[in-house]
Amino acid sequence: MTPQNLLDHLDQGRLWPAPLSADPGFTLDAAYAKQLAVRALRIARGEQARGFKVGFTNRGIWPRYNVFAPIWGTVWNTTLTQSDGQGHEEGQVSLARTCQPRIEPETVFGLKATPPAVASLEQLFDAIDWIAPGFEIVQSHLPDWKFLPPDPVADGSLHAHLLVGRHTPIQELASDAHALNTLLADAQVTLSKNGRAVEQGQGSNVLDGPLHALKHFVETLRACPGAPDLRPGDVVTTGTWTDAWPVLPGERWSAHFSPPLSSLAVAFTD
Repeated sequence: MTPQNLLDHLDQGRLWPAPLSADPGFTLDAAYAKQLAVRALRIARGEQARGFKVGFTNRGIWPRYNVFAPIWGTVWNTTLTQSDGQGHEEGQVSLARTCQPRIEPETVFGLKATPPAVASLEQLFDAIDWIAPGFEIVQSHLPDWKFLPPDPVADGSLHAHLLVGRHTPIQELASDAHALNTLLADAQVTLSKNGRAVEQGQGSNVLDGPLHALKHFVETLRACPGAPDLRPGDVVTTGTWTDAWPVLPGERWSAHFSPPLSSLAVAFTD
């Protein structure tokens, strides 16, 4: 499929006619090139990039999806909802024109500076403005979420929507990268559907901690030909602490994070 074909299927919430990986020559490099071509089309029609999503950082779910390394994609002004307030936050997200949507509880970083090309954890810490809980709504345009690794990359790395909860300035949480890394790696989350817990997860599930997931992403982004760089003001969501769970309109999901993150809930509509 051409980049325009991919964008049409994305806009309309339609399944692809066949996996791109049916072509044995369709590599990860080719998939990122296809993703970046779709990105250019979205920018040309007026959408604005707001940051990035990092997927498949949770090693525990790799065998379920036949993907064994992290991937990344763009977050857009049209796919980002900020629910920044006080206390227990709740947002509303429409599932219209999504394709087999699922929900993931994650840690989201807001950047105040572009990290160095090869950044240490301390340099990343210095580039972070705030941290927040988040729900990423992911989707697959292949039936039953069955694919090979290049397919989800070309599929925008499965990004559909990102709901971001209450921002906490990084200085309120930790004085250095080591302290922040320990806080986030040890934090836990309980994911609930309509008030009933469905799974528990921990920050260390994502490449040993969200700060490590961010470091891996920064290095991977810089290694991708033609990829844009990080900018001040970008958001980066760093991967799910649990499995990705199917969602439907009318459902209410919540994530109760232990400190330093606040809780977050979402109601899904048509």
